[in-house]
Amino acid sequence: VPVDGPEIEDGVLIVEGKTIAAVGRRDDVKIPRDARQIDAAGKVILPGLVCTHSHIGGFGGADSSGPIQPGVRVFDSINVHDPGFRRALAGGLTTLNIMPGSGHLSSGRTSYVKLRYWDDHPRRVEDLFLRDDAGNPLGGLKMANGTNSMSAGDPFPGTRAKSAYLVRQEFIRAREYAEKIQEAGDDASQLPPRDLHLETLVEVLRQRRVVHHHTHRHDDIMTVLRLAREFDFRVVLHHVSEGWRVAEEIAEAGVPCSIILLDSPGGKLEARYLLPKNARMLEEAGVRCAFHTDDPIIDSRYFLRAGAMAVRSGMSREGALEGLTLAGAEMLDLQDRVGSLTPGKDADLAILDGDPFSVYTHVLETWVEGQKVFDRSDQDDRLYATGGYGAGHTTPPYMCCYENQP
Repeated sequence: VPVDGPEIEDGVLIVEGKTIAAVGRRDDVKIPRDARQIDAAGKVILPGLVCTHSHIGGFGGADSSGPIQPGVRVFDSINVHDPGFRRALAGGLTTLNIMPGSGHLSSGRTSYVKLRYWDDHPRRVEDLFLRDDAGNPLGGLKMANGTNSMSAGDPFPGTRAKSAYLVRQEFIRAREYAEKIQEAGDDASQLPPRDLHLETLVEVLRQRRVVHHHTHRHDDIMTVLRLAREFDFRVVLHHVSEGWRVAEEIAEAGVPCSIILLDSPGGKLEARYLLPKNARMLEEAGVRCAFHTDDPIIDSRYFLRAGAMAVRSGMSREGALEGLTLAGAEMLDLQDRVGSLTPGKDADLAILDGDPFSVYTHVLETWVEGQKVFDRSDQDDRLYATGGYGAGHTTPPYMCCYENQP
């Protein structure tokens, strides 16, 4: 299932090194003589799944000292040994946008990571980074509105109107900060004191960093659209529980949505009007839609179920498949690297034993950059696919009563 083209009934995928070399019908693809061949007859191959909103590894970002702290980096809080990463591989996920929490109007920078796990565990979070051509870690900026970020009392806003005011005020400060830097030119003595929060917002104003914006209610969604229009920043709307109520307005603004579809009751009051038809109505209005897990809200092992639920509620099969892969890659500006089985892209893929949207289907293998990183037939890997939420926590007993044997 290439995603960027029609499904191929009897297909061949050729991987060379870390990238995809060719994909097509068996009769149309020439297999190199020295290739190691893997017979996947009767199985389904998808691109590695892309989750645009995850909290695996820890979502520590801003603290209680203020409501807007964009300069904080979530990757300084990420634990690469969190078993959630292995569970994500068991669900076929290969690329994640790891976000700080939504208790602030801005809680910090997000991190785009690739689940490179073929050496058991990465040693550092840097091993997971997706980077730009200059070697800088890629990521966006987490922002939020609604009840999460209102909190109660100074310095937090307390109301929706005050929330929007504080954000507007901070973007104005960032604009003035950028002007001062430009006016200083090559004269370092005229530069304003360095401000990491404002530096991040300047990147947003210059459209070098995408805003990933938590928002649920239709009025909150419209507030984000107004701010994005006023300050001309790029934004992806996340959650959008009431997106169906303002689908035409979202489409007119040309803003994509990363949506969540829960298959169990619960959640917050402002998400009470989340409907399964949300994906269908947004798609019909012309909004580009991706899905996310918000893990641990939805266990990453069940990410495919989001697409299945959307299809059941009327979304097209093609749109749902893209929502799990290519659409999410586009929202992270990674569409040239991941999101489809396209020659030249990273060899990230998931092998399934049935239709992607069947409840009976399992992820058998997950591959990242040409390396197998999950195999359901392996006993150790299977633990992460079938075990409980704590599967993979391997802290041994210690201290006086236990001798730790190799």
